[in-house]
Amino acid sequence: MENTNNPDLIRTIQVKFPRLSKGQKLIAEYILKHYDKAAFMTAAKLGINVGVSESTVVRFANELGFSGYPKLQKSLQELIKNKLTTVQRIELSNDFVSQESPLKSVLKSDMENIRATLEKINHKTFDDVVDTIFEAKRIYILGLRSSTAIADFLGFYLNLILDNVKVIGYGISDIFEQMINLKEDDLVIGIGFPRYATRTIEALAFAKSRNAKIVAITDSLLSPLAARSDYTLIAQSNMASFVDSLVAPLSVINALIIAVGLREKEKISSTFADLETIWKEYQVYSFKDQN
Repeated sequence: MENTNNPDLIRTIQVKFPRLSKGQKLIAEYILKHYDKAAFMTAAKLGINVGVSESTVVRFANELGFSGYPKLQKSLQELIKNKLTTVQRIELSNDFVSQESPLKSVLKSDMENIRATLEKINHKTFDDVVDTIFEAKRIYILGLRSSTAIADFLGFYLNLILDNVKVIGYGISDIFEQMINLKEDDLVIGIGFPRYATRTIEALAFAKSRNAKIVAITDSLLSPLAARSDYTLIAQSNMASFVDSLVAPLSVINALIIAVGLREKEKISSTFADLETIWKEYQVYSFKDQN
């Protein structure tokens, strides 16, 4: 059985350490001391840093029970995902963009995030989430810190389609005061990515205590948001930089809005017809170039 998401990788390395070869022990010692850096090194680069061959690094991964180095690297990234500080992310981003321009490297990374999301996301779960949105009496959307932007985006469009949506955020009142009327026929959509906001996790625990339905939009089934949810939509979030990549999560949210909207075509047409009149009357948008 492969250790792809081994939550105790460091312990595994410690247990296997006595049986490793001299070169593999050097790799193990480096990872135990610098696992935050090792998680973003290729096998060749890790070998250079440690002073062993690339093949020794690959054999080390095999020795730990992985089919190859990429699987070990992924396990390391899962291990540190919620432990990286912003300072460490800045240091890592220097390596991240050193080979090519920030524009090219970041866009390529975001494309990979969307591709990985398409592979990972469960289509049935997505359909179940859409059903749950329509079944809910009230919908609460919660995304704090960097996730605030996409929580507001989801709330803005769902509010145009439905009339029972509330976005929870920091303001005069605490988030729990904004959820005080939460009941079991309501739905809470929690959005969060590493580093996960403590308040979001606590709010989902509160929602669970009220027996409300919970949907998590997060990066992994190992996420603390996923642990508290009934449905989890996985969206890849690149963490090899001090800026959180929210491109794939936003793409999933776009799909969610469209799926909900397709079931309410007539209502949307009527709503947008009214909005167009209001926008023109109050000059919300520039209409100079329209005939």
